[in-house]
Amino acid sequence: MLRERVKFLVIRVIRLWLECGELCPEPEGERVPNTTRQRWSSRAAAGVLALVAAFGVAGTAAAVPPPPPNPSDNEINSSRAQADAKAGEVGQLTNQLAEAESRLADLQDQVELKMERANKALVDQQAAEDAATQAQADAAAARRESDAAAQQIEVARRQLDGFIAGSYQQGSTMGSISAYLGSNSPKDLLARAQLLSSVSGSQLNGLELMEQAQTDKSNKDAAARAALEIAQQKQAAAEAAKHTADAAQAAAVQAQQGQAAQAAALEANKNSVEQELYTAQQRVAGLQGQRQRYQDWLAQKQREDEERARQAALAASKGSAGGGGGGVVRPVTGVSGSIVERAIARAMAQLGMPYAWGGGNASGPTLGIRDGGVADAYGDYRKIGFDCSGLMIYAYGGAVSLPHYSGYQYTAGRQVPLSQMRRGDLLFWGRWDIHHVALYLGNGMMIEAPQSGMVVRVTPVRYGDILPYAVRLAG
Repeated sequence: MLRERVKFLVIRVIRLWLECGELCPEPEGERVPNTTRQRWSSRAAAGVLALVAAFGVAGTAAAVPPPPPNPSDNEINSSRAQADAKAGEVGQLTNQLAEAESRLADLQDQVELKMERANKALVDQQAAEDAATQAQADAAAARRESDAAAQQIEVARRQLDGFIAGSYQQGSTMGSISAYLGSNSPKDLLARAQLLSSVSGSQLNGLELMEQAQTDKSNKDAAARAALEIAQQKQAAAEAAKHTADAAQAAAVQAQQGQAAQAAALEANKNSVEQELYTAQQRVAGLQGQRQRYQDWLAQKQREDEERARQAALAASKGSAGGGGGGVVRPVTGVSGSIVERAIARAMAQLGMPYAWGGGNASGPTLGIRDGGVADAYGDYRKIGFDCSGLMIYAYGGAVSLPHYSGYQYTAGRQVPLSQMRRGDLLFWGRWDIHHVALYLGNGMMIEAPQSGMVVRVTPVRYGDILPYAVRLAG
């Protein structure tokens, strides 16, 4: 900036000399011939122009920054190989995760099937228990009926035994001669025989009926016991089936939970490797960006060497012609002009501030962030400063809100051709994607946060890979 101001002052003096002819006043009390004064003035102008050329050349040479780091092909290829390896690992883990999730779905189906079978076994067990309970009740009832019949038979048998014993003692049994000898007539004898036959037949018939009933009850009792035994067997089988189904369900649930844990572990591993892949890709991008910045630096150096030669030739030609001049940067006027001048003043106040990748916001410089590559190598994450887009955010802070990405800043305002660019416009660079932005100051100069390891500076506009449009945020 000092050289630019000196150059401006010298050019201003030359203009005043051309207008007034007062650059070389006549000595007091003595008049110098016009031709002598003209030769003197021409020589002075040539000297001043030479001074201007010297400052211009020196300023151009000083504009070329020191060469940025230039990663070797081996470094770039190695970083790409690492990224490719991580990508392959992510692919393998993705396939493994898909297989694990498919297996998990199968196991989930098996769990549901085992649960249904366990539910069926529970229903069967309950039905078997109900049937066994009913069979046990039926068997108990049959046993009670059989016992009652046996008691009745026993009573009848005792009565019959008593009758027979009494008849024998009285001699009135059916086969006893005394039962007939006591008759008074043949008719009475016949009546006695019929009575004895009737009484004994009635007793014997009742006894037979009771014995038949007891036999029926015994058969029912046996059938009930058999049914109870079958029901108990079915109940035991149902309980065993329920136990087996429960065990199968528990095993299926355990297998499903184990597979779910395996799938979760694969998912976590995949996420971790994906993060490693992202880091590797960022490193590749960082090295490629570093290589691109180095190539840009070479192109800039070549252009500025050519510009230095051109300015020297131009200064020599102007010196021989005895004239000179230069452009004066005039501030933009109006409301938009106040915004522009305020933005430039804010940016200029940050001259010398370190470059920090990811640093800067509308309030000022901030701590940089990691990029996994060049910026980390320069320790940007430990520095307070700006990156290129962060400096633009701060410059226009409070007037225009800008995103922290140069690509988005390119669409944040009105795009104008470079031939119409003016003080306060944003300039952008990029071959495939936009990777840098700076603030135009006028008179071919700009202010920028260049790259890691450097500071905010004022420098001539670089035209290598510059985008064809500037972006105007105000006016």
